[in-house]
Amino acid sequence: MKRFVLVLIVAAAAGFAISYGLRYAARTPPTAVAALLPRETILLMHLPDFNRTRDQWHDSDIYKLYREPAVQAFLQRPLRKVPQHDAVSTTLQEMERLAMKDAFIGVTSIENNSPKIVAGFRFRGSQDNAQKIIDEWRAQSLSNAANVPRQTVDYAQHKIDIVGTGLNQSATVYDGDWLFVSNDLDQLKALLDRADHRAPATASPSRGGQDRQPQNHRGSRSLSESTLEADENFRAAMAHMPSSYALLFYVQPKTIVEKLGAFQAEIGRQAPAAAQRTILEEMHSICGTTRFDGGKIHDVFFVGMGRQAEHASLARSAVRLGTKDTFFYLATLLNIDKLAGLNQPNVSAPFAGWLHKVFDVASRNGVTAEDWKAAFELELGSLADWPPGARWPSLILTLPVKDVTRADKVVSALTSAIDEDRIWTKTEKDGVHYFYVRWGLGNLVAATPTIAFSNRTLVAGLDPTWVEAAMTRAQRSSSDLASSAPYKSAARALPAPTNFFAYVDMPLLYSRLDASVRPLLLMGAAFMPAISDHIDVNKLPPPEAVTKHLSPIVSSQRYQGGGYLSESIGPITLNQAAIILAVPAILWLSSHHSGG
Repeated sequence: MKRFVLVLIVAAAAGFAISYGLRYAARTPPTAVAALLPRETILLMHLPDFNRTRDQWHDSDIYKLYREPAVQAFLQRPLRKVPQHDAVSTTLQEMERLAMKDAFIGVTSIENNSPKIVAGFRFRGSQDNAQKIIDEWRAQSLSNAANVPRQTVDYAQHKIDIVGTGLNQSATVYDGDWLFVSNDLDQLKALLDRADHRAPATASPSRGGQDRQPQNHRGSRSLSESTLEADENFRAAMAHMPSSYALLFYVQPKTIVEKLGAFQAEIGRQAPAAAQRTILEEMHSICGTTRFDGGKIHDVFFVGMGRQAEHASLARSAVRLGTKDTFFYLATLLNIDKLAGLNQPNVSAPFAGWLHKVFDVASRNGVTAEDWKAAFELELGSLADWPPGARWPSLILTLPVKDVTRADKVVSALTSAIDEDRIWTKTEKDGVHYFYVRWGLGNLVAATPTIAFSNRTLVAGLDPTWVEAAMTRAQRSSSDLASSAPYKSAARALPAPTNFFAYVDMPLLYSRLDASVRPLLLMGAAFMPAISDHIDVNKLPPPEAVTKHLSPIVSSQRYQGGGYLSESIGPITLNQAAIILAVPAILWLSSHHSGG
């Protein structure tokens, strides 16, 4: 009987192993896709399973929010203004029918500012069925092109279809259940060699090096060593990526930096400063993935490079200043030496002129980078509160104080550097030093920038009441934010940070935005009826219909395994939120610049 039970256990274990192995074998790992690309590949993007990603997207929190009946009712009017692209829907349905797996696109080189691109994917079903769909795609792409030359080239028992010439060339070939595409015939032939495990093709001397002849032996060691899979930087980056993801990208920055430098030289621009150039050149690789995790989106990014800040760690000490109305908290390590390096000619940075002025004035007042390091810890904190009934949120910045005497010297110099034309008032209250100045543009814009510091903390903000309230909270040992369930749950979702941490309470933020913006929209619709042509403000979804699909966004960065590893998770990630906010700003700046 014992032997029979043992046999059952062994059989069950073997069955599980076989089942797991089959499921794993059904997916091509990213290293296998990388084996199709040359070692010098500049960019790789990999979509492992289109249908699986589609299903996970439909189960995500953000998609459920989009499908919420109240949201759909509100979107009816604005979506009517958006052109309907039936071709896009049809293409997506055809991609589902193909059950596309391991779709990839790679930029293998850039010559004369023209990238050489290879791409491909595996499909389900027969090649004939796949060819019908793919031929239809090609016909649609060429619908506006007349007299486009076409030809067929035989290569290693494959027929390569070529449409167009020169930079507009498109070459396609089938290899079993794979379809490969490239804008360069030689790149496509090399891809076929790698896919079929042939040794690299050589040029025929009798044809002036124009025809590539495949070698008749397989398994060459030089073939495996010449692929992206064998690249040390790629393998080091992939070691930090999850085994399952919806999308992966990999960038080799060295080639891009070289091309940018050459391009700047061509247009006569001066090369970047040495300090700025070093950071780019120190990056060995950039890699990232996006996946769905329990309805949320989870990003993982890795930048292979040496550690930029030594002997510092992230304590997240500013969290004690948070309240139950805090919707945003950020903590990051400052690199004072890098900031000081911005005060160099030829360094382009945001607000470069103002930064140069601040550094110059601070330097004239005898403040050095060493004074900053002696006066403050290197951890910069930022918090935003939005109490109920407040029209707009309050934002503060904070630094831990190490030496109050040097802090006074630095702040005195900093206030002069911020605005030399205004006199800052200095006061002291309960052992806290306050610096403030009145700014304003008539009655339209008014603020009172305030900097306060004690022997423990520096706080800066645009309103003295915000700063004074934060200084009072700084004396407490507990925090409403740190003890809240949403914050604790979000902070536990990712590994502890060493360099950067961010938290955004999306339900709280949306609730406050709704309370502040909804009355303005209703009032605007009453005075400007044209608004109703675009949106129906009476159908604005109730806030609870939106917030029930939202959760906090959290982001964490740490130095690990030869690079900086960043993770973010939420209904959307911090990176995606930044892009959503940046795109309208870029569009506005572009239109404003062109209009001016």
